[in-house]
Amino acid sequence: MSGPGPHARAWRVTLAGLCATLVGIGLARFAYTPLLPVLITEGWFPAAQAAYLGAANLAGYLGGALGARPLARRGGAPRVLRGMMALVTVAFFACALPLSFAWFFLWRFAAGAAGGALMVLAAPTVLPHVPPTRRGLAGGAIFTGVGLGIMASGTLVPLLLQAGLALTWCGLGVLSLLLTALAWGGWPAAESPPPPGAPRRAPAAVPLLALYVAYALNATGLVPHMVFLVDFVARGLGQGIHVGAHYWVLFGLGAVVGPMLAGALADRIGFGPALRLALVIQAAAVALPTVTADPLWLAVSSLVVGAAVPGVVPLVLGRVHELVPGDAEGQRAAWSVTTMAFALGQAAGAYGLSFLFASGRPYTTLFAVGAAALTLGLVIDLAARLAGRKPI
Repeated sequence: MSGPGPHARAWRVTLAGLCATLVGIGLARFAYTPLLPVLITEGWFPAAQAAYLGAANLAGYLGGALGARPLARRGGAPRVLRGMMALVTVAFFACALPLSFAWFFLWRFAAGAAGGALMVLAAPTVLPHVPPTRRGLAGGAIFTGVGLGIMASGTLVPLLLQAGLALTWCGLGVLSLLLTALAWGGWPAAESPPPPGAPRRAPAAVPLLALYVAYALNATGLVPHMVFLVDFVARGLGQGIHVGAHYWVLFGLGAVVGPMLAGALADRIGFGPALRLALVIQAAAVALPTVTADPLWLAVSSLVVGAAVPGVVPLVLGRVHELVPGDAEGQRAAWSVTTMAFALGQAAGAYGLSFLFASGRPYTTLFAVGAAALTLGLVIDLAARLAGRKPI
């Protein structure tokens, strides 16, 4: 009896990749946002410590991104991917026990490290097993897991909290365990070798370096919405937390559809043009709150930027494959660097914009800085294209 056909195998590994981003980023990172105030009000941790626990996940993410490739070289990417998903699952159950701040910090850091490793390894492990003409769509499907996690943070977690904080952590652990089991047998047994006779070309050095910088600036440009959108509506516009939460739901809806739309667009026009178009659209959407507080336009801004948070990821990954052709190891190395660039750009943006906000600058200044960062990223990418004299 013959095994499944190539298309069935392609979507099986794609499903594994989606589960990995849902567990490692969607749940391990974004589920903490609605849990943060409950940790404080239930007396598990003071406000300052609870905030540091959130930062522990981001610090772990950077560490995981740095260590993912060395781990994969020693143990194989599929084995590491399974282990990292299992680590997130264990971390959820461990957080159901409020033993100490150090205990929680350790497991939040571990969950972040697992998320960083999953982000670095999942897509490069999957995409070589997908036909080239479908890689944009497959990449979009993989990173839909991030959007699903954002949606879960606003829907599933509040429902679980009705049963108590400890059981909420356990519920997340059960969900993570189910997703880990679903993905377990989907990872490819071995890396796909390059096609016979396919020549390796040197990577496009200038455009690749520009991509790193543009992706970091892209991360900075998304921070105003990711951090300040709800507060801008609730307090800045005086409309209250419930209205602000409605815009966060729209943000989450955009995050669910964004990766698939971006991937489908890239399959039609190419990853380079799709990424440049995405930068233009993001800059306009981030700038909208600086010129209007009309609910319709704020809803558009929330949807578009929400779609961009995970949607830009498959575009950048596909662009890496274009700029590092025929070299799977080089592609993985470049993707690791882009992941770290995004993490650094996001952290720098969060601290920098928080400083501006604490200094008394208005919300509109924060959105203007974000739009400027995205515009600068576009300019750098266009300049590198001309300097590198590479086709799009």
